[in-house]
Amino acid sequence: MRRARWAALVSALGFGLAWAPPLVPVANAAAPCQQPREAGQPRQQLPPQLWPQEQLNFTEAWELTRGKGVKVAIIDSGVDASHPQLRGRVTQYDVTNTGNEDCVGHGTEVAGIIGAADMRAQGIPFLGVAPAAELISIKAATGSQQNDPKWAPLAIRRAVNLGAKVINMSSQSPDYPELRAAVRFALDRDVVIVAAAGNIRDQSQTPRNAYPASYEGVIAVGALNKDGSLATFSNQTTPVTVTAPGQSVVSTWPQGTYHMSDGTSQAAPFVAGTAALIRSYHPKMNREQVKRQIELTADGSRGAGTGSGIVNPLRAVTTVARGQAAVAAVPHKVKIDQPPPDDRTGRIIALSIAGGTLAAAAAVAAAAVVIPAGRRRGWRSGI
Repeated sequence: MRRARWAALVSALGFGLAWAPPLVPVANAAAPCQQPREAGQPRQQLPPQLWPQEQLNFTEAWELTRGKGVKVAIIDSGVDASHPQLRGRVTQYDVTNTGNEDCVGHGTEVAGIIGAADMRAQGIPFLGVAPAAELISIKAATGSQQNDPKWAPLAIRRAVNLGAKVINMSSQSPDYPELRAAVRFALDRDVVIVAAAGNIRDQSQTPRNAYPASYEGVIAVGALNKDGSLATFSNQTTPVTVTAPGQSVVSTWPQGTYHMSDGTSQAAPFVAGTAALIRSYHPKMNREQVKRQIELTADGSRGAGTGSGIVNPLRAVTTVARGQAAVAAVPHKVKIDQPPPDDRTGRIIALSIAGGTLAAAAAVAAAAVVIPAGRRRGWRSGI
């Protein structure tokens, strides 16, 4: 009966019913991408200053830790592990049976924000938050929509079995049993799950709770603009834990290039990287303590949808939390560029993983798990 429900859901969504194979390291050639991927920009066009790095100042925590010894799983569209800032640092797995190519670019962006290598000596200003962390890419989506709803739960379970201590899910979904059970499986095994709070794709759309961000125990991340305000696309219906930069975020992109994007997808990995720093420096902290540490050391709520405020990596690593207060906090340097003019030519590119919900005494309703790449901005020479 259960298999029949899945078959009906998959059939209704217009893609083949094929149960995902056992997860193994990707060695096969990638299947052709269904749609052309947006082009990235060469390193020579990177702006000299990147506001998220100046805002968060995570390099100040590197005197204590760079995330060594912590495995971070990236459940996404795959990762281009040949990128110079990711090369030799990403272990790849695949639940889609399509190979390791990142056909969307989204997973490569997320991986870079979490753990891109420090190549400032080579003239590259972009940095990952936890460059010594071990990155595990688990491909759980193949295109912009109509992906198998089983892939995300399978990927979560595989990440746990591979020893991940932090999981990043820059995705939004309805609440459905398989996803809920997989998240609980991970939380019960002391894994920190960081998820995007979700994007509001246009003003006419009514926002709803996004999952897995809305599950109890998950760190839900909202997106900030360059001026420190909450981004208009950041979903306030989802209970937000903390916020992070989500506007004009530059990161790694397939084929050795770089890309600028907006979205809560880009905000979440800044927090996942911070969680890796904490788990490396405080290995005895359990996942609940890591979540609480991030909350208590955030820079302060700025109203609805901002949770405890802006994630503060240095303070999260160095502060000793006692009771409901954080003490011995290290001052945090902040420099924020002025926001650019509104880009009205931007567009939304989303990666959907199909999901479903089951209503009591009702038929299965089809829904979609979305990895929101956010509004894509045209490349600028500086931000």
